[in-house]
Amino acid sequence: MQRHPRQFYPDHLAFIRTLPCLVCANDIETEAAHIRMSDWSIAKPMTGVGTKPDDYYTVPLCSEHHRQQHAHGNERKWWERFNIDPVKVALALYVASGDFERGEQIARRGAR
Repeated sequence: MQRHPRQFYPDHLAFIRTLPCLVCANDIETEAAHIRMSDWSIAKPMTGVGTKPDDYYTVPLCSEHHRQQHAHGNERKWWERFNIDPVKVALALYVASGDFERGEQIARRGAR
């Protein structure tokens, strides 16, 4: 099965970088973290090493938590530690893209 070309949304990535980290609420060094794990409830396939998912599957993480997300080895288990569903948060942020107040509310709920 051929995968569709990766979808790039630079404005959305810039928006994600303005939000607080989903894990610790750090809003100083936020990075746009791509979610690689699959979620078949919305037909999201897993992406392999060296292949980033579409930009709408991104969430805000501080640099420390972004490194941990990639280094853990099992992304799903890493997110479960924080009781966060990153795919659903990413989609909510994509819908709110450009609306900082709404995006911040979504991100801060994840950081609880």
